[in-house]
Amino acid sequence: MGAVKLSGAEILLKSIEAEEVDTIFGYPGGMALPIYDALYDSGIRHILGRHEQGVAHAADGYARATGKPGVCLATSGPGATNLVTGIANAFMDSVPMVAITGQVTRSSLGRDSFQEADITGITMPIVKHSYLVKNPDELAQIVKEAFYIATTGRPGPVLIDVPSDISLSRIEYRQPGEISLPGYKPAPDVEPKQIEEAAGAIACSKRPLIYAGGGVVISGAHNELLKLAEMLAAPVTCTLMGLGGFPGTHPLFLGMLGMHGTKFANFAVCECDLLIAVGARFDNRVTGKLETFAPKAKVIHIDIDPAEIGKNIRVDIPIVGDVKKVLGQLLAVLKPNLEDAWRQKIQAWKKEYPLKYCDSGNIKPQYVIQEIYNLTEGNARITTEVGQHQMWTAQYYTFNKPRSFITSGGLGTMGFGLPAAIGVQVGCPDEVVFDIAGDGSIQMNIQELCTAVNYELPINVAILNNGYLGLVRQWQEMFYNRRYSHSELINPDFVKLAEAYGAVGIRVTKKEEVVPALKRAIKSKKPVMIDFIVDREDNVLPIVPPGESLDKMLG
Repeated sequence: MGAVKLSGAEILLKSIEAEEVDTIFGYPGGMALPIYDALYDSGIRHILGRHEQGVAHAADGYARATGKPGVCLATSGPGATNLVTGIANAFMDSVPMVAITGQVTRSSLGRDSFQEADITGITMPIVKHSYLVKNPDELAQIVKEAFYIATTGRPGPVLIDVPSDISLSRIEYRQPGEISLPGYKPAPDVEPKQIEEAAGAIACSKRPLIYAGGGVVISGAHNELLKLAEMLAAPVTCTLMGLGGFPGTHPLFLGMLGMHGTKFANFAVCECDLLIAVGARFDNRVTGKLETFAPKAKVIHIDIDPAEIGKNIRVDIPIVGDVKKVLGQLLAVLKPNLEDAWRQKIQAWKKEYPLKYCDSGNIKPQYVIQEIYNLTEGNARITTEVGQHQMWTAQYYTFNKPRSFITSGGLGTMGFGLPAAIGVQVGCPDEVVFDIAGDGSIQMNIQELCTAVNYELPINVAILNNGYLGLVRQWQEMFYNRRYSHSELINPDFVKLAEAYGAVGIRVTKKEEVVPALKRAIKSKKPVMIDFIVDREDNVLPIVPPGESLDKMLG
């Protein structure tokens, strides 16, 4: 008797299961139907979203919260192109994801067939790698390689485009072989000379500052970062993506730096004599005017991606390697730093320039965020949309744990937070999950509330409703002479909308109602959407005007 033959779709799913994937976020369609038919008998859980962008963001949120690769699935043509924003978002923030798309048959490719799109070509700039499967015998090996590429080195999305005739073909299943990818070296060996040079620079420094990015969280290097900071008594500032990589309550923590960073973090950057950049990429929202960034500092840059080193900022000591491994090697050769004058100066700045807002008696967005932190004791998983609420969350929610803050950093994708919260809740079913949202961003993917209801995912959505596209309006106020061009919103009744989807809807119009509403949401077993009516023209402060130096902060 011959070997049992499997369909390409069955081999695809069998290969995905071999990668220990337990959940796929997807949306079916014609060219993906063979895969969905195989899913019917599969042990993999499938979460049906309401839009392909939503399923990509859900897979992204799942990956960030769990550290495991997220998997999303869509059909050809518009199904595939609807994934593009989510794939780009994952690429910018270095999130491990495997996106699988159905495709027209091989004989139909290039003929402008119904629902045909060159998705491998479209996504080429926003994936680590992509595959158009042309031979069913290669499918198992492709899946193995895709997950390897997505999760090693600097993580990122990989696309597998599967023509429907590949999915339907029946072949003998063969175990994939060893992975051999010439030219791909995801974990380069660290040069001992660079470690020695970095240790020497640290020993000579009087005003060291650690600048930590998302690479700390990705590599699981939070414990090593804490040991490094305490050994050197060096203050730590984090990027938006790095929040949670260092305890927010630690006395050495300065908060976020950059455009909406704390004044004391930005002053520290301007005055430090050594900047130790760990898993960060010197994004323009961090650096401000490049020519004046860290003007007095020698720069050590530790990153796994050699393309990032020297790309934006002159680097004196480059170290290419996994952040966790590099910090471990540094800790083995460093000696404690007893310099105290620098820490005293930092503490003086923290006392003189604290984050603050005026309590007008109305509901302040910053207050809502602080109460979410207080009521969850800082143990919630927080997602955000993009805008003012995102920056206030970064400023006023104290993140003490890695993978507790899931937000769109590099791409700044409105509509990310709600589907991401679904992915986080699926990956962390026993934890409290909040999506802190704006009334503009939440409407980008609000249909995913139905997904949360259908799968009984008790996510909480806190809408900070000011009736504007808040950050757009703020820029129009500050830089466009208050010409509020098309930034005011006419919103639906979010309470009725939540109830229509089968969720709990709560409206809060008074400050004294904030805490009871949050307590009710946290205790609920259903998805909850809270509409907080906040001050309309609050601004995120401080702010570094675009193109200015970090010491030119307003507010």
